Amino acid sequence: MTAYTPIKDIVPSKNDFWFLPLGGSNEIGMNLNLFGYNNQWLIVDLGITFHDRNGVDVIAPDPSFLIQHRDKIGGIVLTHAHEDHIGAIPYLWPYLRCPIYATPFTMRILRQKLAEKSWKNDVPLIEIPLCGTFNVGDFKVEYITLTHSILEPNALRIETPHGVILHTGDWKIDPNPMIGEATDIKRLKEIGDEGVLAMICDSTNVFNNGEAGSEKDVHDEMAKLMATFPDNRLTVACFASNVARLETVAKIAASLGRQVALVGRSMHRMVSAAKDSGYLKELPQFISDTDAMKLPDSKVCFITTGSQGEARAALARIAGDQHPVVKYTENDVVLFSSRMIPGNEKNISAVQNRLVHKGIRIVTSSEEDIHVSGHPARDELRQMYEWVRPEVLIPVHGEARHLDEHARFALECGVETAVIPENGSIIQLKKGDTCEIDYIQTGRWVYDGNRMIDMKSNVLKDRQKLSTDGLVAATLIIDASNQLLQAPDLTLIGLCDSPEEKSVLEREIYLAVQDSLTRGYRSDDDRIEAVKAIIRKATNRYLDKKPVVTVHIIVAEI
Repeated sequence: MTAYTPIKDIVPSKNDFWFLPLGGSNEIGMNLNLFGYNNQWLIVDLGITFHDRNGVDVIAPDPSFLIQHRDKIGGIVLTHAHEDHIGAIPYLWPYLRCPIYATPFTMRILRQKLAEKSWKNDVPLIEIPLCGTFNVGDFKVEYITLTHSILEPNALRIETPHGVILHTGDWKIDPNPMIGEATDIKRLKEIGDEGVLAMICDSTNVFNNGEAGSEKDVHDEMAKLMATFPDNRLTVACFASNVARLETVAKIAASLGRQVALVGRSMHRMVSAAKDSGYLKELPQFISDTDAMKLPDSKVCFITTGSQGEARAALARIAGDQHPVVKYTENDVVLFSSRMIPGNEKNISAVQNRLVHKGIRIVTSSEEDIHVSGHPARDELRQMYEWVRPEVLIPVHGEARHLDEHARFALECGVETAVIPENGSIIQLKKGDTCEIDYIQTGRWVYDGNRMIDMKSNVLKDRQKLSTDGLVAATLIIDASNQLLQAPDLTLIGLCDSPEEKSVLEREIYLAVQDSLTRGYRSDDDRIEAVKAIIRKATNRYLDKKPVVTVHIIVAEI
């Protein structure tokens, strides 16, 4: 297992009620929030963010602080099943080894994720019904039903003797969510009447006026749009986790006489979990992608993963002619029923351009109203403040500019105080005096190969340097008097553009190294480090590059 670096040891007493984000503040994604009371920690969510550089796919919050306090962790409570809220559990749970609490759909998604882990049976998984109340150590917790872009999103009412906080998780107010329960407005108002010390709230769409929009609106617009392509084969690309969207498309397709095939493993997993949880009871029967390819174009609708341009998702593979079954022609139409998540623009554009080059018609949510966000715009935030009436707002789930704007907006809406956290902020939740009292160091771990490593690891630093400056590997054969017996054996990677350039650089390195070997060195390691520096300088002098350099010196016995 990955080693961790001990950090400041700080523990809440019986007189404390703390909020400590380790991920998800000053960033969107990778949520990890702690609540501290009476020598105990309650974890809310344990998510990841994605990364596609230097051989790394997944980034998770650094759990070092929690590892130090493992014996004080009461459990992990999950608000919903999105990757940025539960995706780190398969990577980090072995370091924490604590119970996990979730509502039925989220629990089924989690079980799927853990199915291939050798330690899956060691995890205490505690399923809580919708609107259920339960205790995690000395914390009293209640699930409050909200709406979002996935089934069973929940706010958490968390109570200690020092007060009540409402942690919203991800949410919006959708009066017609199409599948699942609507927001429990009655309970939110009751909680507001009972008194809320602080609300920890989603900030994603704080710059958007109005409302996020309803899934019912998407249904109506999607029905109109799909009907305009009666002779084309249709593909709808959307988030696999948006089960309501998937049901919408499947039912519209069936009403138009089309059969539906799911393309992408995560689509099948979400449907399986939803059905096992009692949803999608009236969904039309899906067919396989193989059977779909045998039908006339006008009789088929694919629903695919890959709306964010993910390289290994179904849509990117189809666009790149890499999918084993689904092949597009100029009679295909692809509808992107999703928004462009910041940071994914390049990948999405690449997939869309590949489709267009094939003569395929694409339609996005910027052209037609075929997507609504799962996060609250300003009118919904204002409504939530009116229901809950918290004394303090702590904005999370946003970059610095989102959190700052959310704090300003909350004050305009009558909230008395706003405290803006950073990852690592320890905030004392106290009536009349909620404020940051301390700070701990935070960081990130990445999943590299088959293990977690610190993002500041030399492994990633070297890999980044290799990608930008190349590599020189040198083997030197010397005699007992430190004289070169032959020209260095050099391997040059990512440096030379032609044989001529390579020949000149090899000569430069040979001359520089030859002069250095006979100098006095205290040890063989000192000699190797000096030769590395000389090779790096020679390469920099000739190519203006400072490569990664490895040196192996062999002393020949003559």
